[in-house]
Amino acid sequence: MTTGTWLCVVGIGEDGVAGLSSAAASLVEQAELLVGGERHQAMIAVTQAERLTWAAGIDATMEAIAGWRGRRVVVLASGDPMWFGIGATLGRRFAPSEMRVLPSAGAFSLAAAAMGWPLAEVEAVSVHGRPLETLNLHVRPGARLLVLSRDGDTPAEAAALLRARGFGPSEVTVFEHLGGANERRIDGVANAWTEPPAADLNTLAIVCRPGWDARATPSGPGLADDLFVHDGQLTKREVRALTVSALAPLPGQVLWDVGAGAGSVAIEWLRLVPPSVPAGGAAARAIAIEREAGRCAAIAGNAATLGVPQLEIVQGSAPEALEGLPVPNSVFVGGGLTRPGLLEACWRALVRGGRLVANAVSLEGLSRLTAFRGENGGDLTRLSVARAEPVGGFTGFRPLLEVVQYVGVKP
Repeated sequence: MTTGTWLCVVGIGEDGVAGLSSAAASLVEQAELLVGGERHQAMIAVTQAERLTWAAGIDATMEAIAGWRGRRVVVLASGDPMWFGIGATLGRRFAPSEMRVLPSAGAFSLAAAAMGWPLAEVEAVSVHGRPLETLNLHVRPGARLLVLSRDGDTPAEAAALLRARGFGPSEVTVFEHLGGANERRIDGVANAWTEPPAADLNTLAIVCRPGWDARATPSGPGLADDLFVHDGQLTKREVRALTVSALAPLPGQVLWDVGAGAGSVAIEWLRLVPPSVPAGGAAARAIAIEREAGRCAAIAGNAATLGVPQLEIVQGSAPEALEGLPVPNSVFVGGGLTRPGLLEACWRALVRGGRLVANAVSLEGLSRLTAFRGENGGDLTRLSVARAEPVGGFTGFRPLLEVVQYVGVKP
């Protein structure tokens, strides 16, 4: 260890102590505190160290670890601790100068090697501790997915999700206990998946193959309107693409979607946010604020279907419902624009350099935006969209309601 380093995170595979490097094995032998789940603790049959599991929960165990600062602490983790592992969590709690991480081959590396897939050309996803619907963001024709499962039921649930999306021909491979003596491989197709539950420790490899009824969702903004369940309160595709662009999604930021309707803007914003987390920061968050209970239910369904089930939903009327929410980097006002004090409350809540975007379709809304721009600066843009539709026996362009968009950056 280097001076100041007291916390070591050791990746351990299914082959246990035998697979550890000499450096990692030495650290485990010298540990004064050995932290890990029961499965990992069982791999270390003999130790002079005090043992600590995660039974008390992540936060309580982290506090207990902090109490050992300056002594020799080793945390056992699966494979590569920095890829959907406890190492990343520890790294947000303790300084890099205090930690040393020794990874071993993780599930993604082992599964990619078994499949003959270059890791740089696959999408790595975890549904361990995350909703299964997270997969929906990644299912598209030809995509190759590596998926960390939640438990033994995950393969069947993933196959059902693929069938529901029209991707029944997708090839599904299950790897149990990768890298260990009990390693096992199961191959099948989502449409015909009848396998019993797998071992809880399993990883999926999926080749996404569309069926005749597949509906692919592109990664860019401006998804088709009919991909959203709505009651008419929906920012239309063309305007939505420009709105999300104006909100400028960035890693680690917080978005408020006020008067969210079907949640389409918040959903597309989340789909575009890069998955990286800024140094010392947190993952990006989007919060949809909507007063109608039926619309809140539709927002939740739309978010799950489109692969961003992490979207947070607050039922209530703004500006009152904004009280206590995380400070936003961007705010979109799509509904309730003329409510007294709403724009001002959103503007006050924004961080410095934050962005406020608001769309108006009524003269009253336009009046509010014009007055607000006069007080706070910003840009107004008039958006006109016409779609070709049947007109009698012919086809003509039928205009949608004109939209005036305000974009302001807080000084």
